[in-house]
Order: sequence, then C-alpha cells, then structure tokens
Amino acid sequence: MSQKYDVAAYVWPSYHHDPRARIFWPQGIGEWETVLKNGPKFEGHEQPRLPLWGPVNEADPYVMQMQIDAAADHGVNVFIYDWYWYDGLPFLEGCLDDGYLKAKNNDRVKFYLMWANHDVNTTWDKRNAGKVDPKSLIWRGAQDLSQFKAIARRVIERYFPHPSYYRIGGKPCFSIYDLRALVEGLGGVEEARRALDWFREETRKAGFPDLDIQYTIRGKMSLNLSGVDGGPAMDQKDLVAKLGLDSLTHYQYVHFTDVDRDYAEIQADAEKVWAELARDYSIPYYPHVSIGWDNNPRYEMFRPGVVKKNTPEAFGKALLAAKAFADARPKQAPLITINSWNEWTETSYLQPCSLFGYGYLEAVKRVFGG
Repeated sequence: MSQKYDVAAYVWPSYHHDPRARIFWPQGIGEWETVLKNGPKFEGHEQPRLPLWGPVNEADPYVMQMQIDAAADHGVNVFIYDWYWYDGLPFLEGCLDDGYLKAKNNDRVKFYLMWANHDVNTTWDKRNAGKVDPKSLIWRGAQDLSQFKAIARRVIERYFPHPSYYRIGGKPCFSIYDLRALVEGLGGVEEARRALDWFREETRKAGFPDLDIQYTIRGKMSLNLSGVDGGPAMDQKDLVAKLGLDSLTHYQYVHFTDVDRDYAEIQADAEKVWAELARDYSIPYYPHVSIGWDNNPRYEMFRPGVVKKNTPEAFGKALLAAKAFADARPKQAPLITINSWNEWTETSYLQPCSLFGYGYLEAVKRVFGG
C-alpha cells in the first residue's frame, strides 16, 4: 500500500564535482570542502555537524541508491531538487542526472524540480564570503525568454516523462524559488504570465493534463518589478494571482520569521503563517517544516541568526502539526515540504549526523511511517 502522505525534502545538489563549481570549491568535491572545514564560533556552538555517511559523492548512483533507501525507509518519499541554469547551461545537475536518475531504486522516492535561480555572488566561496562586496555578481538569476524556453523544453523532455516525476492530479509539479528573478528576466509581469502560459501549453502538448506551478513564498512583502528603482511595488498576493500560479509552500523559515531563538517559538509562528496563507489565498498552501538554520559554516566570522533547541523531538512535534494541517484539508494533495535533505552549510538536514545520529529521520518515521 502506498504511503498516505507525500513527505518532500529539498535537495541541495552541491556535493559532487561540477567543473563550473571549482570557482567556489576548488578541491573538486563540491561544498563538502566547506563542511569539512567547519568549526564552532562561540562557546556552546553546536558545530561542526558532520555526516555519519561521510563526504560521499552524490552524483554516484550507488551512493544515491543508499540514500533513497534510507529516505524511503523513514517516510521521505519525494525529493525536491534545487535546479539551476546560468549562462545558457545547467549548473549542479550531476546529483540528479548521474546520481538519482541512475540509481536502480529511484521508484521508491519520487522527485520534482525547484527552479532555484537567484543571483550568485561569493557566498558559496568560504575563502571570500563576507570579505568582499556581497553585491559582486558572478551569475545573474534572471533569464530572458529565449533562455526560459530552453529551460522549459529541457525539463519537459528530460524530466517530466520519468515515471518517478512527482505529479498532482497527473500534472507535473514545477516549483519556482525566486519570482523576482523570473519576472525581471522575462521583462515584466504580463510577459512572465505569457511565458508561463506557453510553458503550460508545451507541457500539454507533451501529453500531460497541465502543469502545477508552485511558488516557495516569502514573508509578507511587496516586490518592485517595475525595473525602476523606487518604482511601484506589487503585493505578493496580487503577483501570485496575475501569474496564475497553482500552489504555495515555503523553502525555509528564515524567509519569513526571526530564527534567532528557540525552535518551539519559531514553530508556533510558522503555524500561524500556515493558517494565514490557507485563509488568504485561493490556491493550496502545502505546509512546510524547516529543521533549523545556522549558515555559519559558510563564513569565517560569526553571523547571528542561529536556531536553538531544534532537537529531533522538537522537529517531530512540528511534523505532527504539519500532518494535522494536511489532514484538515483532504481536498488538496497530502504534500508536506521539509528543509532539507542535505543542507549541511545551513544546518538544516535530515541526513544522519555526528550530533543526533538518525534522530531527524527517525522523527519522520514516527510521524509518517516508512
């Protein structure tokens, strides 16, 4: 019998060799280079967090076969892959293409893509992060229409037909991380709507009933998408409606609340936000649970903003709240998103670690089964 809930964990696909990533991680092992150099920055700082599985190559299908089994055995049955496109080429695609898709057991865990394009500066490079102008740009997240169409054709042809691609009502789910980058690249809200409508039509031509476009919503904010500094701002709710998006979730608690406090306090605020979004939007909101936040592994100097007391037990209580939220909305997909499967440098991961062992994964299994 299939699992009742779709428990989806974001995957940060940086733990393998990508030739273009050597500008950030010159050793050729991806961001493991940063993880392995991590250490505490103050007394009581719960760092370093090291993977019990070691710095494995996640573009190796045998490694991903092991990870898929561990995820499925503990109730995680969907991976949401961060997916990037810069300078006319995909970036960090090896974890998905060479790891997950070549693993013999990828029928045990479904997957879908989150187009994660954002402007890239030196944040990923620990040698320079925080030491140079954070606005220094390596790659622009925004992509014009020709690049957008290349991206859409790639995902329609390469990923949507895969039997393990996650669908809602038969519609492939495609998540968008940064609406600002999407709209700016396409030249405005109306242009972005036409591009998304074209994407839907191409998806239907490929034999699917439609496309389910999901947005990882931020806090209550307005976006200036006029292209003019100080120009008129558009409310996020209006933007979601104008673009015709299908569903909402979150990517990280840090995007909408103060995370520099105890996890139980953060979670109480998150549940209020879930309820507000379910009330204020006419499209489904899928509850999101973040495990933690501490991005100090990426920096030499201490950066404030560290989640405290985010034990597996506290995380399990958050999962119970997400389960109850899903149960109360039986007409929408039973989808719950989690940050994340492997965000070691942001200290929000399900994979077993040196501090809690398999604790976070066991919490998922207690709530959702495996």
